[in-house]
Amino acid sequence: MSAPLNGNLVFNVAGKEYVGLDLYRSRGGYSALQRVLQQSPEASIEELKQSGLRGRGGAAFPTAKKIEMVRDNAETDRYVICNADEGEPGTFKDRYIMTHLTFQLLEGITISAYLAGASKGILYVRHEYWEPQNVLRAAIQEATEAGLLGDNILGSGFSLHLEIFSGAGSYLCGEETALLSSIEGRKGRPRLKPPYPTQQGLWDKPTLINNVETLSNIPMILKNGVEWYRSLGTSDSHGTKLISLSGDIQKRGLVEVPFGITFREIIETYGGGAKPGRSIKAVNIGGASGVLVPPEMLDTPLEYGACAKAGITIGSGAVFVLDDTRSILDNVHNRTRFFLHESCGKCTPCREGLRQTHAIIHKLMDGSATPQDVDRLERYTDAMQHASFCGLGTAAGNSLSSSLHYYRDEYLDHCAKENESSDREEIA
Repeated sequence: MSAPLNGNLVFNVAGKEYVGLDLYRSRGGYSALQRVLQQSPEASIEELKQSGLRGRGGAAFPTAKKIEMVRDNAETDRYVICNADEGEPGTFKDRYIMTHLTFQLLEGITISAYLAGASKGILYVRHEYWEPQNVLRAAIQEATEAGLLGDNILGSGFSLHLEIFSGAGSYLCGEETALLSSIEGRKGRPRLKPPYPTQQGLWDKPTLINNVETLSNIPMILKNGVEWYRSLGTSDSHGTKLISLSGDIQKRGLVEVPFGITFREIIETYGGGAKPGRSIKAVNIGGASGVLVPPEMLDTPLEYGACAKAGITIGSGAVFVLDDTRSILDNVHNRTRFFLHESCGKCTPCREGLRQTHAIIHKLMDGSATPQDVDRLERYTDAMQHASFCGLGTAAGNSLSSSLHYYRDEYLDHCAKENESSDREEIA
């Protein structure tokens, strides 16, 4: 299976082409917005419902339902926010959209704002993404001058004023309520839910928050039709997914794949497989907050239902391949250290759980741990996943939990042999 280059997909990233405003409009860009502005919002929301579009940020919440929740709110002062924080290690899909498919994203934001009844929009971009921020600023100015943003868009009476907010440099600000706190000038820490942002979001107003990839799907669906979009995926999962493909493979980069393709096909067809003379040992799916799976799991199709059944988190769509030269423990140590650094420390399960798991992993790496430490590592991980306040603590345990399940022997191999013998004697 290979990605066609003839414009049949949602993003068509294979050509690595920058699509400016004139080129975008020559290909039908902004025709979806024009059509949406000429029909009732309810009709367009229904089309998105029929398309089956789900959020591409990890939670996979139905996009049309979220728009509808904001629209149905009694408060008419509403916001739309594009979450472009993209702090997940190993993920670079949103960056590409912002720099190469800028106007597709802006059209998606504009349509979403109109459907949600919002007149104020914010692009929350991580502060390290200075290049995408510059590209977006120029594009916003160009779209405004062309009557596609600002006041009275395309003569419809609808207005949307869009601004860029540079992120606070925190992984946690990718979580939607922490993002809201950051914009409001407070510490980027998660809030208690409910109320949800669709009810009380930015400045306590109803707020629609979606990520870059999700919003950029919308104009293509409304331009090409529901049947076209559903034909790209499966009966369970519609459309395509952007995959950030990296690690120990022959070809790394961003690829667009239809739902239903297996992870093995993604790695072999798009990534060229393992490097010569090497074999795949494990694959990290979903970024640092995703899971580590063995090669025999790679025949799982990229589908929401199939992945959930297999215990695989699609997440941001990052796929990182580890070959037979890699240490599972080194990989997990790297992720645990990252989450320990990024934890806000608000809740005990995440704050203390990460400290304790990090300490145990250090013991394993210097050979002073015991099998009982491995058991404790599993218990602490379980506590983090089930008791943390927000998604960071929950997701921080994914690579630990999955690697303990599939690669437990490697953990035990790092335990001190004399301690292991002593433990066995005491049990006997």
